[in-house]
Amino acid sequence: MLELKGIYKWVNTGNHRTFLLKDVDLTVKEGEFISIMGPSGSGKSTLLNVIGMLDEFNEGEYNFLNESVHKLKEKQRSALYKQYIGFVFQAYHLIDELTVYENIETPLIYQNIKSSDRKAMVADILDRFQIVGKKDLFPTQLSGGQQQLVGIARALIANPKLLLADEPTGNLNSKQGEEIMNLFKQLNHEGMTIIQVTHSEKNAAYGSHIINLLDGMIQNN
Repeated sequence: MLELKGIYKWVNTGNHRTFLLKDVDLTVKEGEFISIMGPSGSGKSTLLNVIGMLDEFNEGEYNFLNESVHKLKEKQRSALYKQYIGFVFQAYHLIDELTVYENIETPLIYQNIKSSDRKAMVADILDRFQIVGKKDLFPTQLSGGQQQLVGIARALIANPKLLLADEPTGNLNSKQGEEIMNLFKQLNHEGMTIIQVTHSEKNAAYGSHIINLLDGMIQNN
């Protein structure tokens, strides 16, 4: 499904170059569930953002569904992302001016899904996440855990081929966290490819494969 080859990402400060990712090689097959672990600052979120086409990289090659991402223009990358990738952000990234309903609906509008179908899909996922009563509220009126659930619902609404999740249960209580991980497992069984970043050994164990990052490099397990 996707392949990273020799990926380097760095930032220059004065004459000093700080590496965020170093010589990363990664192949992800369709239907895998991968957990990325490592200490804070090891490059986990950066790697996820590169895979999700939100961050560019300085060197290397990235192929996604037979497309050479590193050769695409930004607009093409964005189209690819919107069509195939769902992203659960650590900081939610909900749009404050939109209600819960509108936030969840947004990915469907990008995909030109017609209004009546959008209504049915949003109603279904509001129900699945038990947030029907919150649909007309704005993100600032929600608790952190509720915002997290809305972010996850939004990432899943368009049934993406690839789900990227950055600490997906970070703001949830243990019961909610477990429900989300079980949902991910179920979606994975149904064929969705999932890559999650987590600090939790318990959550990592839901994956079929764990990748450890240290100082921007994948450690050989």
